[in-house]
Amino acid sequence: MIEEPGGILSGDPEEIAAFAAEVGRFRSGKWAPDAFIAYRTVRGVYGQRQPDAQMLRVKIPVGILTAEMLEVLGRIARGYAGHRRGHVTTRESIQFHFTALEDAAAIMGQLAAVGLTTREAGGNVVRNVTGSPLAGVCPREPFDVTPYAAAYARYFLRHPLTQRLPRKFKSSFSCCEQDDTIADIQDLGFIPQVQTVAGEARRGFMVKVAGGTSIFVRPAGILSEFVGVGDYLRLSEAVLRVFDGCEELRHNRQRARLKYHVQRVGLAAFRAEVEAELRGPWAQRPVDLAPLLTLPASPESVPREAGTASTPAPGAVGPSDPAFTAWLRNNAVPQRQPGFRAVVVRLLCGNIEADQFAGLATLARRFGRGEVRLTPQQNLVLRWVDEERLADLHAALLELGLGAAANTLTDVTACPGTDSCKLAITASMELARELSRGLADLEHIDELLDAVHIKVSGCPNGCGQHHLADIGLEGATMRRGDAWVPCYHLYLGGRYPGGPATGGGPGTQFGQRIRLRFPAKNALPAVRRTLLHYRDARERGETFGAFVARLGPDAFQRLLSDLTEPPALGPETVDFYRDSGRTALFRLERGEGECSA
Repeated sequence: MIEEPGGILSGDPEEIAAFAAEVGRFRSGKWAPDAFIAYRTVRGVYGQRQPDAQMLRVKIPVGILTAEMLEVLGRIARGYAGHRRGHVTTRESIQFHFTALEDAAAIMGQLAAVGLTTREAGGNVVRNVTGSPLAGVCPREPFDVTPYAAAYARYFLRHPLTQRLPRKFKSSFSCCEQDDTIADIQDLGFIPQVQTVAGEARRGFMVKVAGGTSIFVRPAGILSEFVGVGDYLRLSEAVLRVFDGCEELRHNRQRARLKYHVQRVGLAAFRAEVEAELRGPWAQRPVDLAPLLTLPASPESVPREAGTASTPAPGAVGPSDPAFTAWLRNNAVPQRQPGFRAVVVRLLCGNIEADQFAGLATLARRFGRGEVRLTPQQNLVLRWVDEERLADLHAALLELGLGAAANTLTDVTACPGTDSCKLAITASMELARELSRGLADLEHIDELLDAVHIKVSGCPNGCGQHHLADIGLEGATMRRGDAWVPCYHLYLGGRYPGGPATGGGPGTQFGQRIRLRFPAKNALPAVRRTLLHYRDARERGETFGAFVARLGPDAFQRLLSDLTEPPALGPETVDFYRDSGRTALFRLERGEGECSA
């Protein structure tokens, strides 16, 4: 692989200038609003529920951010984002909320200067390609998937085939069979393998297809048990050609994902459609993989030998500190390279404040090799940390407010919810903060409780991945007379695959929806009661998922039934009619989503 400066994907100055010009034309009334929505979403710019406020999404292919990128993202957060922060999504993108449409082109230009782009971060295109945060350092990986994931992202960016698909298309590359990017919920998911043929080792992938959550939960099926690295892009294009040709999907955008087509025709018939595409003339043309595999070289990525411990700062935590011990157990993952750890940095609900971007850039240079990687659990990973410097790193993270244990009970995943999203029903991020605070006393006292994962989505679309949580909460509502009550549906016993960096377990399990809903005000009491019941009634060594399967959904319906009905609205009960973190009375205000424009 040849290394080159910059990022995996590039911004196009002419394209950015054209976007600025089109914003001017839109403001002067020369664009129909719906047509302009389709134009800007493909360029990563989304309207929020607040009038004339925009969310700008940055593609972070394979989740890789250099120190320089972090610094630029911090300047954007400070200068353009209403809350002066960025939000890491479960698809390893970064979103800036409450930006102005007229500032979008300037932001795009700053991003392009460091090798980042918003192009095709939204719309009916191939979205950001998620990658394993441990790719290249995982002890179990058969080979490093990073260059192949980068090649996939490059190949389909601005590809004529992918500019107007029936709906969005999501892809992932895991580092090993533990599948830490959750291939089961992707349109295409790649899991690396090595096959030996005639004594020669061949690199390739198991390929999964047509998974998804939202209102139609469907695990991906196996499209190919093994496709060699020389053919995986061709196979991917064949899948996209079949998808693009599914005209029946374009008639109903709410049911236009690839999973609906595969569900209708069956996996065997879909394989036949893909094989027919692979016999077409386009598939006979060779794909020059070499230039696509190049990876950027960071000027700061200077290898550091293990064992070069720094002098601890005055008052720095050490191995005898319980907080450090918990952090070390949960956050510091051994690399396959002896003497080094990959360290998970926990982000509260995926948020990075403006000043924290710069602080993380400093730590990436000081302790790592000048880069970090994002995770599907809304955290980030700092790799190549010398084991003898872990206490120093933890002390530095504490100063940044980022030193908490990751992938534990209070590390709650959440989408932005009604803070900004047009489709959201409830304030999911505010509830996630409430859960994180309200369950802190249960953390680190019981390893099985610590292994419980909680995820919150503000609507059924499931951007918080609540279907894959031990305890998943899905935003909903109910009416009591003339008043609206913010509510949540409850899912129990879900599980996502993965390893120590993402906190996953063996395989994918979609949670069971319990036949009840409760007011947002009762969400914390309901979750807490569920956890305490698990603590007190489980069998020895029983995981939460096994506990739910043994008891069945009816047991939890009985356990929580008294929390489902809000009292009549009055001065003493008004909080039941307010959403988490809000002072106004709740009303259902849901707009039209822009992804399908």
